[in-house]
Amino acid sequence: MRVNETQLRGAMVGLSRRLWERGWVANHDGNISTRLQRDRVLCTPTGESKAVIKSEMLLIVDGSGEVVSGRLRPFSELALHRAWYRARADVMAVVHAHSPVATAFGVAGRELPHPFLPEAVVSLGPEIPTVPLTLPGPDAVSAIEPYLLDHDVLLLAGNGVLACGADLEQAYLRLELVEHLALIAREAEQLGGVQQLPPEHLGKLLDARKRAGLGPEARAERAAVDAVARRLAARRDAAEAKSKISATETPEELSELVRAEIQRVLGR
Repeated sequence: MRVNETQLRGAMVGLSRRLWERGWVANHDGNISTRLQRDRVLCTPTGESKAVIKSEMLLIVDGSGEVVSGRLRPFSELALHRAWYRARADVMAVVHAHSPVATAFGVAGRELPHPFLPEAVVSLGPEIPTVPLTLPGPDAVSAIEPYLLDHDVLLLAGNGVLACGADLEQAYLRLELVEHLALIAREAEQLGGVQQLPPEHLGKLLDARKRAGLGPEARAERAAVDAVARRLAARRDAAEAKSKISATETPEELSELVRAEIQRVLGR
């Protein structure tokens, strides 16, 4: 995993400002994180308005949530982000905000009447779950865990929207789409309510989602292809090594190389 930390810091600062400018975070609300390495995450600090976030204020935490770089403290809901990173290797960024209309659905205990826009099915899948209200901490993590593998956005009852993505921009755009859907649903209620897409349309839309490389089925196929590619690469490397050895080394020379390597490893 190779990333440009400087670019990610700039993107996170810019995204913090965008969330604040759109009115999706207030006071110290909202949080953002992105993977730097398998066990290193760059994130926003707690106790700071997203309007004033600067690169030097960002933190790097390890796999257990401990700060390894930065002078401020991480946000308390970091465990929610880490749960998504643990569950899925494809998740590289998580954004949490209180976009007002989507958050209002959660506060009211209402499900978003998704699916009703075809494009949203391709982008987000057929369901946007509303996770039951919990207190912060282990209970909140336990509440979201059943949804992490199969969903890219979650509506948290009383706590806004949590979105993941392959990068910061995708996570942000997914959160933006949820707020857009909530706005449309609210307006549609004044005109008689949302008419959801008929079931016979969903199959084709989900096929399009899979072709776009999105959703659990596409991820499973990619994982299978990657596993086969790794096995083939290992076989190729082994065959090349065997061919090289047989072409360049006599049995006596090979024995001496093996003996020397054993001694090196054992420190003798």
